[in-house]
Amino acid sequence: MDAFYASVEQHDNPDLKGKAIAVGGSGNRGVISAASYEARKFGVRSAMSSVVAKKLCPELIFVKHNFERYKEVSQQVRSIFLEYTDLVEPLSLDEAYLDVTVNKKGNPSATLIAEEIRLKIFEKTGLTASAGISINKFIAKIASDYNKPNGQKTVAPGEVIKFLEELDIKKFYGVGKVTQKKMYALGIYTGADLKQKSEAFLEERFGKSGPHYFRIVRGIHNSPVKPTRVRKSVGAERTFGENIPSEIYIEERIKELSEEIERRLLKSKVAGKTITLKIKYRDFKVQTRSKTLGLYISDANLIFEEAKKLLYQEKIRDSVRLLGLSFSNLNNKKLESKETKTKDVDVQLTFRF
Repeated sequence: MDAFYASVEQHDNPDLKGKAIAVGGSGNRGVISAASYEARKFGVRSAMSSVVAKKLCPELIFVKHNFERYKEVSQQVRSIFLEYTDLVEPLSLDEAYLDVTVNKKGNPSATLIAEEIRLKIFEKTGLTASAGISINKFIAKIASDYNKPNGQKTVAPGEVIKFLEELDIKKFYGVGKVTQKKMYALGIYTGADLKQKSEAFLEERFGKSGPHYFRIVRGIHNSPVKPTRVRKSVGAERTFGENIPSEIYIEERIKELSEEIERRLLKSKVAGKTITLKIKYRDFKVQTRSKTLGLYISDANLIFEEAKKLLYQEKIRDSVRLLGLSFSNLNNKKLESKETKTKDVDVQLTFRF
């Protein structure tokens, strides 16, 4: 919901209400997972280092994660969604798409449904949520950011083209800072500018993303709301209190990550074929090493052996501050074939909690 982790902490501890708080580690290697709106006024954001956050906001209060509590609240919110539709696609603990074209309440107004859901969320959890309502997931996603916190925005069918044409390109979901700079360099600042470019022009400069940009600026995004999201990868990573200087010490950490990956793979009832080792060095530069195996594996010992091969593929060039290990190319195609699919979707919502 709005500043989800931080809002849960402020709700559970009234002494934190109205104060600048950040959920995450406060040490030199800490990273912010969520910041309250009071902290955001100082420029504190998620994924920011705790050191930088503290400089921006000297009065910042750090709170440790409580993921079990966040999951509990998320489940409460999701139960409200399911009162309206079974077509709920969770993106994370704090975000989901809903297709309410046909809904259990028989309510023809998606705008009124969003208002009802947001009110119920507040009554049940004491927390606020924001919503975006439109004809497809892409536009609803963008709209959900417009009136945060504790608000909603509807982009009706007849308003879609004008809405997209007037939109700054940096607000297009999926356009990151690198792509934004590239588009600005090409004279593309708004949706209207993007619409002037041909599909061939966009494909030549942005590869397979080009046709996607060509379609979305015209309001075309045919991805259905999928109640069962197929997991594409399983991974884990660790940031260390002190930089690790050699491969021998890194091996110990890789073993720990391998055991964690095994637990996550077993929990998801999948195995993986493509293993990737992520190494972040002292200077924050990142290197990844990947390998696709001949068989699917999920055993910690096998994972550890393959990860070691990647580690010794070449010598590390500096001390290491972070290690990550992940598996993709998972054997979950059977799950994918059983997904519930929708056609002719007219109205969708996305909730940002």
